[in-house]
Amino acid sequence: MKTINLVEKFERISEPWSPRIVAELNGSHVKLAKFKGEFIWHAHEREDEMFLVIEGSIRIRLEDRELTVGAGELAVIPRGVRHLPIADEEAKVLMLEPASTVNTGDETASERTVQAVWI
Repeated sequence: MKTINLVEKFERISEPWSPRIVAELNGSHVKLAKFKGEFIWHAHEREDEMFLVIEGSIRIRLEDRELTVGAGELAVIPRGVRHLPIADEEAKVLMLEPASTVNTGDETASERTVQAVWI
């Protein structure tokens, strides 16, 4: 067991939309990422996805509405729901999702698809 300093971990992330794994529990990964600009529309067929905004704010566009998530707030996107994360300014986000989750969900041919790595 050890503590994880989120400030230090975020300092090690330079590219937006490049999630990094900082912990694992019960078959899920705790990931950190910096969001800036628009990501891509996608859905996760088998996994729910949780976004906890640590700093800044994000918008999550859904097919029928848009969620705004500010610092200290979280949103859970249920499996199968198409969504588009957006950050007008850089935001620091913690995500909790099953270890099998691909960042681009059903859009695996996207140039934004990356393998999350441990930091």
